[in-house]
Amino acid sequence: MNLWGGLTIISAVAAVFFASCAFVYVGRMEYRAPAVFGEKIGAHKSVLAKLRKREPLTQDEFDYAQELINDARSPLAYSIPAVLFTAGFFYIVGCLYELHVHGGNPSFRTFIGGFTMLGSLNITGQLSRVARLKGRLRQAVVLTESSARV
Repeated sequence: MNLWGGLTIISAVAAVFFASCAFVYVGRMEYRAPAVFGEKIGAHKSVLAKLRKREPLTQDEFDYAQELINDARSPLAYSIPAVLFTAGFFYIVGCLYELHVHGGNPSFRTFIGGFTMLGSLNITGQLSRVARLKGRLRQAVVLTESSARV
């Protein structure tokens, strides 16, 4: 077995492991009671924007922001981009293995998995940006119902 064959096997095992972690994570999210505010369209974007700008939040918005941040801070959340990364890596090293065994030169098609790998890095960055908002959530001003109506 050569380098590309070994990397193909390792990436396949890693992809299966991360996929099982992702199924556990998504399963946990499906069986919990969602925050009331999260049922509105565009709620996550508006709540996170208010939190970034340090604007006051209602109790529903605070609860939803807390849910979003806790979800992003979970180590299992990072298994989703890890699956995408390892799948792209599997595709690349699998193609290189086949080229090594059967001969030939790499083409653009060989490296298409790189797009998936770059996308997974973007998802990881988005998760980490949301997770870093925990400090701002601790300092957030929560409006009571009487002050929210004014």
